[in-house]
Amino acid sequence: MQNNADLIKLIQYNFTKFSKSQKLIADYILDNYDKAAFMTAAKLGTTVGVSESTVVRFANTLGYTGYRELQSDLQELIKNKLTTVQRISLTDEYSNKENLLKRVFKKDVSNISKTFEELDYSVFGQAVEAILKGKRVYILGLRSSSFLAGYLGFYLNFILSNVKTVTAGPSDIFEQLLKVTSKDVVIGISYPRYSTRTLEALKYVKEKGSTVIGITDSLLSPAAQISDITLLASSNMVSFVDSLVAPMSLINALIIAVGMEKREDITTYFEDLEGIWKKYSVYDNVNSKEILNNNKSKK
Repeated sequence: MQNNADLIKLIQYNFTKFSKSQKLIADYILDNYDKAAFMTAAKLGTTVGVSESTVVRFANTLGYTGYRELQSDLQELIKNKLTTVQRISLTDEYSNKENLLKRVFKKDVSNISKTFEELDYSVFGQAVEAILKGKRVYILGLRSSSFLAGYLGFYLNFILSNVKTVTAGPSDIFEQLLKVTSKDVVIGISYPRYSTRTLEALKYVKEKGSTVIGITDSLLSPAAQISDITLLASSNMVSFVDSLVAPMSLINALIIAVGMEKREDITTYFEDLEGIWKKYSVYDNVNSKEILNNNKSKK
């Protein structure tokens, strides 16, 4: 399936062709697609009173090679539409704390693996090159994505002298982007539920000719439709929060790749910084061996 936005229409269009059992599945999905998106084939079958194999055949009838493809398209379709309250209602399997811990960690690992396996290295290289060539580099991410934007901005500021992190605050984001030009690069970070303000800002800088690098979860996301260069990192998590572990790993890789291109410059810079940090006790400089020795002497 190439366009999951038409999935509901596809089910409606083929409804009269379905068998009696398949119509039960279709009816449930049409009325409860937000819940069906996170059900296994077996659970969906049990819910509507049909066999697991019937659910799989239903997916095949719609043109999918298996149920997982149908489920994936359903998740893509609804993940930007679910409210926080609806997400909470889908988290029954997280009620057991041990099960919760395992599922959250497994999902984070899965997101990182999926991101790594599907990463386009040529596109990643284009993003690094664009950042290095940009006259100025703006970083934009609002709401939950603001943490990712702040992290990226914090470290890029050590490497480059032309970085500005756009923040929500007294100064409107459009005021902060007012001087953007066609020579600048804007990194837009956008994850479900996609911030309207972020998308509006990306459209604004795109109209001004800036190079837009999008960091998002899917080529179908609104940010990807605006971006010149799109870096994808999976964020799937069946909960009222999204998994931002894979996006953080991708951002780490981006920071290191840019840093390696500026290795000679930042070596001197960090040497100076280390002197300042030491002079003003920015970090705790107590030696771990001293702590161990002190602990032994107390015994």
